[in-house]
Amino acid sequence: MLTLLISCANSGGDSNAFAKAEFKKETVLQESPSQEPIVTAANRTALYLPLLKDKKVGVVTNKSGLIFKSTPHTERESTHLVDSLIANGINVTRVFSPEHGFRGDVDAGEQVKDGKDPKTGLNIISLYGKNKKPSQEQLEELDVILFDIQDVGVRFYTYISTLTYVMEAAAEKGIPVIVLDRPNPNAHYIDGPTLEKEHSSFLGMHEVPLVYGMTIGEYAMMVNGEGWLKDKMQCNLTVIPLENWDYTTPYSLPTRPSPNLPNDKSINLYPSLGFFEGTTINAGRGTEMQFQIFGAPDFSPSNFTYSYTPEPNFGSKDPKHNGQLCYGVDLRAQEYMSRVNLEWLIEAYTASTDKNKFFKTASFTLHAGNKKLQQQIQDGYTFKEIKRYWIKDIENFKNIRKQYLMYE
Repeated sequence: MLTLLISCANSGGDSNAFAKAEFKKETVLQESPSQEPIVTAANRTALYLPLLKDKKVGVVTNKSGLIFKSTPHTERESTHLVDSLIANGINVTRVFSPEHGFRGDVDAGEQVKDGKDPKTGLNIISLYGKNKKPSQEQLEELDVILFDIQDVGVRFYTYISTLTYVMEAAAEKGIPVIVLDRPNPNAHYIDGPTLEKEHSSFLGMHEVPLVYGMTIGEYAMMVNGEGWLKDKMQCNLTVIPLENWDYTTPYSLPTRPSPNLPNDKSINLYPSLGFFEGTTINAGRGTEMQFQIFGAPDFSPSNFTYSYTPEPNFGSKDPKHNGQLCYGVDLRAQEYMSRVNLEWLIEAYTASTDKNKFFKTASFTLHAGNKKLQQQIQDGYTFKEIKRYWIKDIENFKNIRKQYLMYE
């Protein structure tokens, strides 16, 4: 188990809204009592505070950037990284926020505005508004950038794209980046279609499988080491590692990583149900069961006996089929997933009464990372047949991935 700082240096909203919507643990995956407690990198202050002393620091973080005071980790017994840095005399100059905002209460896809944190008075610069990559002007006078955001290990989850852009901008400016590592709750497997470069976007910038089985720190090392930044630049990158964690260690997130991932079950099902974002099917947005159910008004109630009605709520101001009774499937009792499952997507397509409108093709292509998945489903391929197309790309990726693994 790595316990030392890993260095890969190469030159070259409404704060109360989130607090009221606490992380619901309908499926709790607690750390094993027989193992030593997991220590996140943010908690390992002795490793990174000396690197920040007497420097002007920019912090890229959101609601998930927590330092914990207890085990198992809980939001109630924690302090935010930014508050901790200030208390330790670190000169935090500005904060950069990703999709969903610094306080994590902005809808998916909704622009995040620049602002000021009422608690600290710090300027908050949005990386999901007029620009997704920090401008050189926004990096002026900074000596170092500290990155701390909880990832869930799924390619179309946009925090890894924010990481890429931050590293790229920092490399252009000659500013070092320090990534504080956190457990990946979906690190126990690698699966799904690999992105084809011509379909890269903010929903997936690099040629990796949908579920890539790496921590965000390892992912940063891979982006740097594989030359995936613009013009094959490399940033001066340091990763502060976790302690007492490996890829099969269950980890229950102490807080929502984003508004529509309310619990462990939603995070575990997200790789499979996230495909519905590129279709006309509602995947639980507008309910308290986001990414644990799916449905649509045109499904037959004789075949789909579960029903629900999406309504505007925290994290979804205008959900699909807003106010309409949807018939569908409740997956809250689904066993713990260790693979991507397309059977639900295929079932929904088969049940749709207007298949010509089922796919929102541009969005679905970006989520899938290729055009052929939609075509395969339309052509009647089974899940087993589709999965055969993933195998070679996944094996190739595993050979790349193993060069950057930090944990045994």
